[in-house]
Amino acid sequence: MVWDIVIPIVTLIVGVIIGFAVGVFYLRNQLTKMQSDPDALQQMAKKMGYNMNKQQMQRAQQMMKNQNFNQKSKPRKK
Repeated sequence: MVWDIVIPIVTLIVGVIIGFAVGVFYLRNQLTKMQSDPDALQQMAKKMGYNMNKQQMQRAQQMMKNQNFNQKSKPRKK
């Protein structure tokens, strides 16, 4: 009787954790690809409703390169 309640709850928690981890991995992978592909960055901006000119694209790429998505997040020093 107790297992009928515990197993679905544990399964839900494990599923949420695994889904979050996969989502973070996928997002970091996509952002890393966009660093070197301005067309993908332009396409993402259009989907978000922004039209970026060349100067804005260069600024966005520079900001993404400075982010370093491949490394684990470390606290920034100010």
